[in-house]
Amino acid sequence: MATSFLQVENLTKSYGDRILFEDVTFGVYEGDKIGIIAKNGTGKSTLLNLIAGKESPDSGNIIFRSGLRVGFLEQTPVFGTDMTVMDYCLDVKHHIHEEDAQNYVDRTRQLLSQLDINDTGAHIATLSGGQAKRVALAKVILSEPDLIILDEPTNHLDIGIIEWLENWLTRSRVTLLMVTHDRYFLDRVTNKIIEIDREQIFTYDGNYDYYLRRRQERIEALSSELAKVKNTLRKEQEWMRRQPQARAGKAKYRIDAFYDLKSRSRMNLTENNVELNVKSSYIGSKIFEAEGISKRFGDKVILNDFNYTFSRYEKLGIIGHNGVGKSTFIKMLQGIVPADSGAWNVGETVKFGYYSQEGIAFDDNKRVIDAITEIADDIVVNGDVRYSPMQFLTHFLFSPADQQKYIHTLSGGERARLHLASVLMRSPNFLILDEPTNDLDIVTLGILEDYLRGFKGCLIVVSHDRFFLDNIVDHLFVLEGDGVIKDFPGNYTEYREYAEAQRKQTETPKPAQASNDKPRRQRESNKMSFKERKEFEALTEEIDELTTEKATLEAIFNSGEVVDDIVGKSARYEEIKALLDEKELRWLELSEKE
Repeated sequence: MATSFLQVENLTKSYGDRILFEDVTFGVYEGDKIGIIAKNGTGKSTLLNLIAGKESPDSGNIIFRSGLRVGFLEQTPVFGTDMTVMDYCLDVKHHIHEEDAQNYVDRTRQLLSQLDINDTGAHIATLSGGQAKRVALAKVILSEPDLIILDEPTNHLDIGIIEWLENWLTRSRVTLLMVTHDRYFLDRVTNKIIEIDREQIFTYDGNYDYYLRRRQERIEALSSELAKVKNTLRKEQEWMRRQPQARAGKAKYRIDAFYDLKSRSRMNLTENNVELNVKSSYIGSKIFEAEGISKRFGDKVILNDFNYTFSRYEKLGIIGHNGVGKSTFIKMLQGIVPADSGAWNVGETVKFGYYSQEGIAFDDNKRVIDAITEIADDIVVNGDVRYSPMQFLTHFLFSPADQQKYIHTLSGGERARLHLASVLMRSPNFLILDEPTNDLDIVTLGILEDYLRGFKGCLIVVSHDRFFLDNIVDHLFVLEGDGVIKDFPGNYTEYREYAEAQRKQTETPKPAQASNDKPRRQRESNKMSFKERKEFEALTEEIDELTTEKATLEAIFNSGEVVDDIVGKSARYEEIKALLDEKELRWLELSEKE
């Protein structure tokens, strides 16, 4: 039988008259790797803070196994000291034996290096948000906890570090309790999901994919049960109405059952979700061109003679290590950060909508409704649909009461939704999203993904969320540092597979060559022949034409109208997909040659 690490008994927490959860009970056992899922504002982080002792419950008990070592990584770590990185991490061990001290220092340096923290003498106060998160994570790991509690561990981490943490948690025997919206992370790490829904918790013994299936079954069962309850209630109401003067003589159990049915019939299964029904404004054929763009900060090169022509309806993802210049790149495009040389030529019809990583620039002392009203008193979307600011905000789950809140009281998820509303209310046709997934819950992320896939405009998204990138982008800019940008024709998973194949190919030892002209032959083999150069140019045109034809067919299929020759068009669509796979693979092979 698994050892109990933690028991939560009849836990209740509320703020004012708002109940987050009531009388919840569950256990955490050795070997559990649990992900907590809920909509923003329903108590995920609060539950972790209660367990970690950062907050107190209204009622209930939290019981740890005696002697259990617990590590807690907060969503936004607070340091409060002017220690160096190394001093902060070494503070974990207060009573370390002198002979073990150097081994511990070496282990600390190695772990920090794996987390891409190499300046161990830097002061904590000088670190970026991502660096600080990694240092805090290192300290938690170094404390060798039996139970590790993580609140949004992937926020502000680049994809490489996320994958390192994913692998460490998968291999480690540590028991895990975490809140995260990263769906790949949940799928690959967890073996149990706890969902907070309607002030209760529901436990699923499986990963995120298993949870999705079982949750749907639970909702369908609840809907069926509710229908039965309402049907029975109608019959019992007739019974209760007959001979009211004789009610006292009726069977008490049946009267009690009636009121129980009445209470159960009030269950609300309605899902309140964000409504993203804003269409883009018209965008012309000329989007933007980058001509000879260069940018550096001191010795750090961001762009070096960068040239690119952006296409209509293009959906681009940008990835790269933290600090390589992803946010700077998109700020330069909008003129927020000037280029050192070169020019951006932006089309006249382009209307940018920018969701920045830094969040909204509203006055924290203003109310939500005032912040939107200051932008526009009358919001016109989709060409002719008019909303008042109050009406528009309800589509982003701000009730009339929520709209009177001061901005400084909003949760991270509420601020993210307000930021999104302020961007979309202008009906942009070119969306630029810088880390949009950090503070949005899983349900809202899914809705945003659906919206972006059907968005009739252009999109650039900087994100560490691999699931998000896989769902919406056509190709990637991989920023490798020193001004190097590689354009990869595919989504993140496809890029990851390609990069791994390249790594393995590089590591494969080459057979010895007897000939003395080996270097010359290797150089020649890496160059395109004239024939290959012509093939490469033809492939580029063919891929563009096939991609356009594929998009045209998808638009026809998604139009909802009667499609002529649906069988023929469907067959052609499958043929195009097969051709694209074949031609893109050959294009990649040739593109590796000089």
